[in-house]
Amino acid sequence: MAEEKQAEEKQFSIQKIHTKDISFETPNSPQIFTQKWEPNVDFNLSTSATPLEDGLFEITLTVTVTVKTEDTVAYLVEATQAGIFSLAGFGEEEMKPMVGSFCPNILFPYAREVISDLVAKGGFPQLLLAPVNFDALYSQHMAQEEKSNRTLN
Repeated sequence: MAEEKQAEEKQFSIQKIHTKDISFETPNSPQIFTQKWEPNVDFNLSTSATPLEDGLFEITLTVTVTVKTEDTVAYLVEATQAGIFSLAGFGEEEMKPMVGSFCPNILFPYAREVISDLVAKGGFPQLLLAPVNFDALYSQHMAQEEKSNRTLN
């Protein structure tokens, strides 16, 4: 009975999803278009959470992709996808995975689409980013944080 009441008190909703920042650079164009296309992709993710009001958070997911052929940068694309999420009734230990994994997982398909569109509009072959396991990334981050805390103590 107590578990049912606790579950009913938890509330999650998406208030807004928006692209906060985008950047696309082709520092070696037009010469890059004359080279053999053998891309080497470097992919980075970062997230942040900013409390806005009581129970309202802005979660941002920044995806950065640098593509090179040999040692020449073909393009650099970065998209910061953001969402405003309402989270109520969650304990502190439940909030961490919500803002560190659950919300970024919702944002990733939007960021992936923005990046794919920018790359195509830049004249390059379509870039399809593989799905990301945010649960695993969050677990790794928490394990590293715990390890560094033990090292400091």
